[in-house]
Amino acid sequence: MIMQFISRENCLILAVTPANTDLANSDALKLAKEVDPQGLRTIGVITKLDLMDEGTDAREILENKLLPLRRGYIGVVNRSQKDIDGKKDIKAALLAERKFFLSHPAYRHMADRMGTPYLQKVLNQQLTNHIRDTLPAFRSKLQSQLLSIEHEVEVYKNFRPEDPTRKTKALLQMVQQFSVDFEKRIEGSGDQVDTLELSGGAKINRIFHERFPFELVKMEFNEKELRREISYAIKNIHGIRTGLFTPDMAFEAIVKKQIVKLKGPCLKSVDLVMQELINTVKKCTKKLATYPRLCEETERIVAGYIREREEKTKDQVLLLIDIQVSYINTNHEDFIGFANAQQRSSQVNKSAVGNQVIRKGWLTINNIGIMKGGSKEYWFVLTAESLSWYKDDEEKEKKYMLPLDNLKVRDVEKSFMSSKHIFALFNTEQRNVYKDYRFLELACDSQEEVDSWKASLLRAGVYPDKSSTENDENGQADNFSMDPQLERQVETIRNLVDSYMSIINKCIRDLIPKTIMHLMINNVKEFINAELLAHLYSSEDQNTLMEESAEQAQRRDEMLRMYQALKEALAIIGDISTSTVSTPAPPPVDDSWLQQARRSPPPSPSTQRRPTLNNPPTRPLPGRGPAPAIPSPGPQSGAPPVPFRPGPLPLFPSGSEALGGPPQVPSRPTRAPPSVPSRRPPPSPTRPTVIRPLDSSLLD
Repeated sequence: MIMQFISRENCLILAVTPANTDLANSDALKLAKEVDPQGLRTIGVITKLDLMDEGTDAREILENKLLPLRRGYIGVVNRSQKDIDGKKDIKAALLAERKFFLSHPAYRHMADRMGTPYLQKVLNQQLTNHIRDTLPAFRSKLQSQLLSIEHEVEVYKNFRPEDPTRKTKALLQMVQQFSVDFEKRIEGSGDQVDTLELSGGAKINRIFHERFPFELVKMEFNEKELRREISYAIKNIHGIRTGLFTPDMAFEAIVKKQIVKLKGPCLKSVDLVMQELINTVKKCTKKLATYPRLCEETERIVAGYIREREEKTKDQVLLLIDIQVSYINTNHEDFIGFANAQQRSSQVNKSAVGNQVIRKGWLTINNIGIMKGGSKEYWFVLTAESLSWYKDDEEKEKKYMLPLDNLKVRDVEKSFMSSKHIFALFNTEQRNVYKDYRFLELACDSQEEVDSWKASLLRAGVYPDKSSTENDENGQADNFSMDPQLERQVETIRNLVDSYMSIINKCIRDLIPKTIMHLMINNVKEFINAELLAHLYSSEDQNTLMEESAEQAQRRDEMLRMYQALKEALAIIGDISTSTVSTPAPPPVDDSWLQQARRSPPPSPSTQRRPTLNNPPTRPLPGRGPAPAIPSPGPQSGAPPVPFRPGPLPLFPSGSEALGGPPQVPSRPTRAPPSVPSRRPPPSPTRPTVIRPLDSSLLD
């Protein structure tokens, strides 16, 4: 319980120790040392000075010479139980305390620095110093708190529940704020940038330029199926006859079928954008949580309008595909024509991007890491010709460079033991991809990251695998004719289809994002700006719509109270005079005796009595001689002699007994500060002993 309080930096510690106990083993000072090793917060207080044995005092301790503390000691004399029972009041007790210090020969020279009033003065001074030191930081903290809530409180300060126009104004402000937030999330903004996740506009951009092109290519390149369809088309057009020339009707039939297949990826991109718009609306309506009904109605109206625009956008996308199917333009400037089709290689073209860097990022090599005892993360660099990985992103230590020739990518099922999403690279010619591994499994933290890497590999010419249909193709392989002429015709049509579909893909990649942008995104923004308010007015009564939630009303009251309290606190601090007298902290002292005191000293063989504050010698045992003799400090001891209490003296001691007699009882050792007192052997009988503080009249 004590540590809970004294551990705080703003707590002043009064280490109270009775004068009739051993100060070196004071529990109060030990605890204070643990939490205040510098001694800046610790003040020693010595009590029960009036109960010390006769002839002993704590003068050297109160003078901070023996067992010193950085802030020293203050002695006090409190009321005894007898005084309390006798109804002695505080004023009389303070007077008695003052009289004690003034009349005591050991304390009278420092009586002005002793007593409860002086302790009160010291504590007040320390409190003044603490306030003076902490006031600037406290003022800055209050000002920062005030600034942090000022913007929010600005909305509440003009709140008037009885104002009939209040709800109308609030509705207009909320709708306007919703419109601004939605546009910023879609168009992007530099004033409030989210660094934790992608905003709506950034995610839609990724759909347009990564997800949609990847879906197109994944659908398109199924080489064996395409060749089989071309072969069937040529045979069916020739019918019973054996054709001598390559039929152009087969080209049109195959091209139209391939164009129709584009509807799936196009409609999927519309669905993805629609879902992202609805998610953006939900995030923007969080600021309308003050009015639950308004939040629900706004989300319902805008989401309904987005779904309406989704249907119209899909109709337009299907129309664009139908337009492409309706007329096959073989005179297009990028179309190779029949003359060049036979000379063109059937190998899929790569993008003419040279060896430029396409993507960099961290990936985990999954299957290789398992062989070596765990997956490991590397820094990958993808170019148009190779995939390299390094030890770290400084790109100094290259681990391997993998050429992209004949590589394809495919998905790998996620393991229940792993949270990562995995895809694999493999060689189409059944060669090892990396050392002895047929597959190179790469892992990412999210599916979005996997899709992004696949889109980047697509730009480099690494296409997704379509091996799932191999079994069906193998089953129908017997139906293929091995006629060399038919094979040449299939190759020609395949090149023509490839050339024309590249034109269509380029057109679709350009038109679909534009169509979605025009018919969905821009229309939704215009609807929010121009028509949302009218729909809200017509949907429900304004009073019902603008009803505050109980939580919001409570929050408003708390914020206003906090704002007012902070302003009052700053005003009070501003009125405080900082021209008070400040006392500097005393210099450090050697308080290593506290650390040594934690080790219990060995028990003394000569006494079982617990030593008092100033370690006086023990009483002489009966029959051991008339008086003890105290040895003078040894040559190696730099400490002043320790006060003691002599034993009973004979009524008329002889001079030889007083001065020359050897001690009958082993005496206490002298103290070598700052260590714990250690015991020494009694002095030699030939050395004179000094008796303090005996009256000289007793020596006559």
